[in-house]
Amino acid sequence: MNMNHWKLDIVDELATLSLDVAGQSANLLSQEVLSEFDQLLRDLEGQPLRGLIIRSTKPSGFIAGADVREFERISDPARAAELARAGQLVFGRLARLPFPSAVAIHGFCLGGGLELALACTYRIARDDPGTRLGLPEVRLGIHPGFAGTLRLPPLVGDLAALDLMLTGRSVSAREARRLGLVDEIVPERHLLRAAAQFLRRRRPSRRAPWWRRAPGWAPLRPLVARLMARQVAKKANSEHYPAPYRILELWRQRAGEEREALSIGELLVARTSRNLVHVFLIGEELKREGRKHPHGIEQVHVVGAGVMGADIAMWAAYKGFRVSLQDRTPEILARATKRAHEFFKKQLKDARAVQEAMDRFMPDVEGHGLARADLVIEAIVEKVEAKRELFRTVEQRARPQALLATNTSSIPLETLAESLKDPARLVGLHFFNPVAKMQLVEIVRGAQTGEEALRRARAFGVALDRLPLDVKSSPGFLVNRILMPYLIEAVKMAEEGISIVHIDRAARAFGMPMGPIELADAVGLDICLSVAQMLAGPLGIEVPQRLAELVEQGVLGKKSNGGFYKYDAKGRLKRPRADKAPEIPITERLILRLLNEAVACLREGVVTEPSAVDAGMVYGTGFAPYLGGPMRYIESLGETGISHSLYRLAQEYGKRFAPDPGWTQPELFLRTAVRRP
Repeated sequence: MNMNHWKLDIVDELATLSLDVAGQSANLLSQEVLSEFDQLLRDLEGQPLRGLIIRSTKPSGFIAGADVREFERISDPARAAELARAGQLVFGRLARLPFPSAVAIHGFCLGGGLELALACTYRIARDDPGTRLGLPEVRLGIHPGFAGTLRLPPLVGDLAALDLMLTGRSVSAREARRLGLVDEIVPERHLLRAAAQFLRRRRPSRRAPWWRRAPGWAPLRPLVARLMARQVAKKANSEHYPAPYRILELWRQRAGEEREALSIGELLVARTSRNLVHVFLIGEELKREGRKHPHGIEQVHVVGAGVMGADIAMWAAYKGFRVSLQDRTPEILARATKRAHEFFKKQLKDARAVQEAMDRFMPDVEGHGLARADLVIEAIVEKVEAKRELFRTVEQRARPQALLATNTSSIPLETLAESLKDPARLVGLHFFNPVAKMQLVEIVRGAQTGEEALRRARAFGVALDRLPLDVKSSPGFLVNRILMPYLIEAVKMAEEGISIVHIDRAARAFGMPMGPIELADAVGLDICLSVAQMLAGPLGIEVPQRLAELVEQGVLGKKSNGGFYKYDAKGRLKRPRADKAPEIPITERLILRLLNEAVACLREGVVTEPSAVDAGMVYGTGFAPYLGGPMRYIESLGETGISHSLYRLAQEYGKRFAPDPGWTQPELFLRTAVRRP
């Protein structure tokens, strides 16, 4: 049998299976890859071998998981269960080989890749920060389906196993060793040798000590499952995200492989998983687009050490770039430096790694780093003239090939480009707060922005482990523009006397990560007002009087310990009690304002593809991921029904609900790939 993806070598009765999936930068477990693996195991199980080593020859890592693109082609739960069962049988064959097996892990070992490793006798991992192991299936609305729910608990203990499966988090090689997930961690040069030594010595298979397995004892399982379900419920609604609850149920019942396969079959074709897969794939497409070209950036200079500027500089240094951070005020720079040091300590832990990150993060009052920078990012106060004046100075002092970027959240690039002799160099790099958590960065194209600048900006975004989304320069760009009517409608309802508790509760019940009123407080009411005022003219948005009054009184939200809500000294929200919910369509008013603006953005070409809207709102705001994004949600409900609802609301609440003309243009809703505006 000719193999497209696997290579078999046998030396001194020791077999080595090397995986290199053809045509892919990372190894993925497609049906074809699994079929070849199964055939090889069948051929090997009858041979007189001392052991088997499984490895990857790709620099990117071992196996990044299943080929998620295949999920979209499955619509029958029975077929999905059948495929899961087939994978279980392959890994079962691996686990039952008449000789021991060892897997040599480097880079990513995720999902089905880790389930393959769990079926081996031994697991050896490369000891470096790039090695990550995990079971992230829950983030796609499913759970491990190749017997991972059965093999993991005895190995690391029940609570640790549940934590890994319920959160979908990945762990480093060293944490994996502490958990018992791997048997040994070694430097790269010793990886294959260590695997061979384990096979020769035939040590007993690892098993978690009894106290780690105690929560899984039959009398305790129901209680532990209930307690864990309460914790899960704080973060995931069971109707929106059923997978975590299925994991707990499978664990509580000690369900076998067949139940696991049936469960994943049901989940894989259900709404939540299909939408989460959609969100995942558009994110992967944005990454691929960004990786097509080099960025040529080593030195970054950030001007403005406020919250956003400091966090951009901190994140860039964390990701390996040399960064100089300029601000006229030494005290502000000192605060930014302290914040960066605390962040590096928390993330890196190792003292040497922390020091190396701090060495890359350079406070720069005088701006000496500007002349050496490959990329200059402006992150000063959101005032047009201040930014224009800064760019005049920057262009004079920066290197001719340096990329110039602005982190403006709403000012059109054409306005800022007027101050430049070469406006083709200027691109928008709009990060979202907090920079260390929000995955999206808007790559803003001005009328004169050059293609080379855009390519470099996308590549830089990917190098920062962010998703670069191309948007056309226009008021508010994409995310802020779509979000602002939603926030303003919430404030209008508060002005009408509707309890802010009910407003936020309705949004969270819909699937938003937090309510719009709480979000406004978190962003800062002054910032909300500034963006609303900037969008008011171009978009015809009416700025709520109450928002302006609060800002005038110095009530700015969480940062001033008071906004629409009150906060204690530690910044914790004091949620007031609310009476019975009013008979008012709170959710409909909030969400339809948002959907209407999303369609307007498509019609105006801010982005040119519905998936780009979905990517922007899910990755930039956390818009109900289980719905797949605003456009995916519109697709599920139908454009006509939503348009009629907007007409009805317009008659009752005013012209702000008037359906955008885009609702009558069906070509706007056609899906292809994420295209650039």
